[in-house]
Amino acid sequence: MGQPAIAGGAPIRARLLPYGRQSVDEADIAAVVDVLRSDWLTTGPAVPAFEQAFASEAGALHAVAVANGTAALHAAAAAAGVGSGDEVIVPALTFAASANCVRYQGGTVVFADVRPDTLNLDSAHVASLIGPRTRAIVTVDFTGQPSDLDELRALAAHHNLALIEDASHALGATYRGRRIGSIADYTTFSLHPVKHVTTGEGGVITTGDEAPAARLRAFRSHGITTDHRQREAQGSWFYEMQDLGFNYRITDFQCALGESQLGKQRGWLARRRAIAASYTAALASQPELTLPAVLSDRDSAWHLYVVRLNLDRLTVGRAEVFHALRAENIGVNVHYIPVPWHPYYQRLGYARGGWPVAENAYERLISLPLFPAMSDRDVDDVVTAVARVLAYYRR
Repeated sequence: MGQPAIAGGAPIRARLLPYGRQSVDEADIAAVVDVLRSDWLTTGPAVPAFEQAFASEAGALHAVAVANGTAALHAAAAAAGVGSGDEVIVPALTFAASANCVRYQGGTVVFADVRPDTLNLDSAHVASLIGPRTRAIVTVDFTGQPSDLDELRALAAHHNLALIEDASHALGATYRGRRIGSIADYTTFSLHPVKHVTTGEGGVITTGDEAPAARLRAFRSHGITTDHRQREAQGSWFYEMQDLGFNYRITDFQCALGESQLGKQRGWLARRRAIAASYTAALASQPELTLPAVLSDRDSAWHLYVVRLNLDRLTVGRAEVFHALRAENIGVNVHYIPVPWHPYYQRLGYARGGWPVAENAYERLISLPLFPAMSDRDVDDVVTAVARVLAYYRR
């Protein structure tokens, strides 16, 4: 196996393999060029066409496209009625945007711990945190495996709360036979380049009812209930701002890229699952690793393949293993720093130690590269590098 690169050996790879990246082909480029040559660059026909295609893929009645995944979360929080004085329960282990959307609306974030196996929101802990000021629950489908949606929906219904599902990792996943995007009151998706399909930057909210969909569409455009194309079709200039909204619109050329990408999503999803299966088969014999737990009643979309280091079997911590793998040109990453640990939330008074499962997991997490364009050789390189580094640091 040889010495690891960090100890002077030759790296496994000559160039860095990133943890994720987009795939863009000539059909995607042609779709964008067609829109660039058209009369509509924004608020045009490509937006509703993409929304309809996305809703169909997610099994939802309505899809509303916005500027990015953070805008999707903000719009969902606003449509759910989150405001000043409201509390919203959010997992401690997620990207900051899952919590920030509550703060944008003037609400208070109540962080909940996660399950020890999947690292998804712990519904029992959520139940203990619900109080008279609770307005909503935000759950996150960490790595692409769906949350405990039936349990969370039951809690939300019992307490008259909105359930917002951050499914930025989970396009294509299913939960007990139902597609993600069709279950929660609001389901949000990210279209960032490392996600399942991309529009460069972009986001989508799916919902099952027309009234919240209308609120979302107005919210993304200053709170105005019509857009420029609708007014052009009516031969009218008149518009009204009904509520305070934001400019979270997405462009037509982004939506053209997104619709083109959606046509390849199922093939890409199959490849993600194949890569994850290869990792699991190859790494199962490594006692220094805890591999991702996969629950039998749901199918993950495998945005990330996250392992946990068993530090009692290693002579070093996560940082040393991370840097050693990077020295092999394996672009590992860490998802995520617990949100209440960030300086902004620390200044709001959140003290470390309140979420033991999330905090312990963070100290051990490493995300391995996973994206559809990876070759079998790329996968082998990752496995070889992991085995080399773990052998070097084995206790």
